[in-house]
Amino acid sequence: MEHFVVSARKYRPQTFKDVVGQQAITNTLLNAIENNHLAQALLFTGPRGVGKTTCARILAKMINSDGNTTEDEDFAFNIFELDAASNNSVDDIRSLTDQVRIPPQVGKYKVYIIDEVHMLSQAAFNAFLKTLEEPPKHCIFILATTEKHKIIPTILSRCQIFDFKRITVTDAKNYLKYIAKEQGIIADDDALHIIAQKADGAMRDALSIFDRVVSFSGKNLTRQAVTENLNVLDYETYFTSTDLILENKIPELLIQFNSILSKGFDGHHYIAGLASHFRDLMVCKNQATIELLEVGDDTKIKYIEQCQKTSNSFLMKGIQLANDCDLKYKTSKNQRLLVELTLMQLASITFDGEKKNNKHFIIPPCYFKAKGITPIPIEKPKLIAKVVEQQPKKEEKISVEEKINAVTKSVAIPKISINKPQKVTSGLSLKSIKEKKQHLIRQMDVVIDENDLPKEPVTQEALTKAWQDYTVTMDKKGQKIMASILQMDMPKLDGTTIHLTYSNTTNKIELERAEFPLMTYLKKKLLNYDLKLDITVNEEIAKKYAFTPLEKYEKLKDKNPNIEVLRKTFGLDI
Repeated sequence: MEHFVVSARKYRPQTFKDVVGQQAITNTLLNAIENNHLAQALLFTGPRGVGKTTCARILAKMINSDGNTTEDEDFAFNIFELDAASNNSVDDIRSLTDQVRIPPQVGKYKVYIIDEVHMLSQAAFNAFLKTLEEPPKHCIFILATTEKHKIIPTILSRCQIFDFKRITVTDAKNYLKYIAKEQGIIADDDALHIIAQKADGAMRDALSIFDRVVSFSGKNLTRQAVTENLNVLDYETYFTSTDLILENKIPELLIQFNSILSKGFDGHHYIAGLASHFRDLMVCKNQATIELLEVGDDTKIKYIEQCQKTSNSFLMKGIQLANDCDLKYKTSKNQRLLVELTLMQLASITFDGEKKNNKHFIIPPCYFKAKGITPIPIEKPKLIAKVVEQQPKKEEKISVEEKINAVTKSVAIPKISINKPQKVTSGLSLKSIKEKKQHLIRQMDVVIDENDLPKEPVTQEALTKAWQDYTVTMDKKGQKIMASILQMDMPKLDGTTIHLTYSNTTNKIELERAEFPLMTYLKKKLLNYDLKLDITVNEEIAKKYAFTPLEKYEKLKDKNPNIEVLRKTFGLDI
């Protein structure tokens, strides 16, 4: 059997141009080599499988190349790779520092690549500090790690740091497409896209998944084969679920969820994917945000078609319900029931049910149907029409209270004789009649003309008097804090605007909460309904208050100079 080489090794980049998704770093290293501006200590950090060790090997090969060497020359005698995970002791580092002193036999530089450098012990780090800070001219250190936060700051300060980013889904998919073409494999665009998403930004993981799926499906790589082999939920699952939700088919939706669980999928994974599906549909609503949709071209068309069936309010509510289920899933004792309840709530967002049929009936229609009775809808009394009938002529003025009384007089209220000893069979009482009258008043639509409201001129003296009366009322009611806030500043009248200035935002917020009853009182008291309140905050006012004992003493001395004589006479301290 012929020896098989995995794609991660077979297609490992040999030049910086072949490195996927790290153009910023590769360009920086190329310019540093060309301009002879390369640091002697480099730190490559980033997630797994993004090209840290590969870039380190390419860099070590390039700095030793003088243009006369062949492309397959790897300068193995000048490149030393050390795995810090297994060589993390002080002795290993001391052995390394001893080798550093020896110049290279071939080429210009000796390159030491220390992988997983965060695994070094504290003592090993300390032993490495001096050599890393002042290495020989012929030596370059390249440190690689996935966990930069575990490296001590003294090491970080001696290195030039390069942060490798995750490989984007598009870049990974394009590279997989190139490899599939090289191997003569026919691959669907959606299939490669799913592999790139499953890799989660790691190119090495994407190549490993690619090899596994090719072993499963052969030379024809389809989306169905990829989803089956990787055990991931296909896009079609969520498209079907969304269609069932929009059609309010709760039984079919629960059956589909049961089939998903029977295939070995986790309910948490399903509900999280459904939330992401709603998010993708929301992205498709706007032409400018479609580019945020990371799916294949064929799947993107399906998303655009389904988003036209949904509304923004439905998607927002759906995302909220699915996200709440996602947050509660781990703490729930009955996780399957939690997901099923969420699915039923999702399917009920656009469901009206019997609400439309029962709109005008107190008793459900099914009761009348069983009895063979045809119900008659109850119409609302046209109270607004009565208001119009009893309105006076335009030249006459009428208050709001008179309008309300005109309507309530039109309501027939039965008279009950209290003096009669006979038993009253009516179910009405004085309390119920009063509540019914108030209920009718609240339900009535009364149109109030703002021009009819009083707008009498207001003076500063009248405003101050009304303000003080309201403050006394608040104090008597036990609202001491509000009374104190009202006393902090006297209102200043400017036309119909009442100005107040406080030293902090807290007082402003407290007064704004109580603004409605305050302004209602002032408008009625001063007979001007155009009055409005304007509250500003000026922190400089706070500086007027005395805080230290010396400041308090100076305030008292300004009011009564004899205090200074008293202090000096008795030799008092402040």
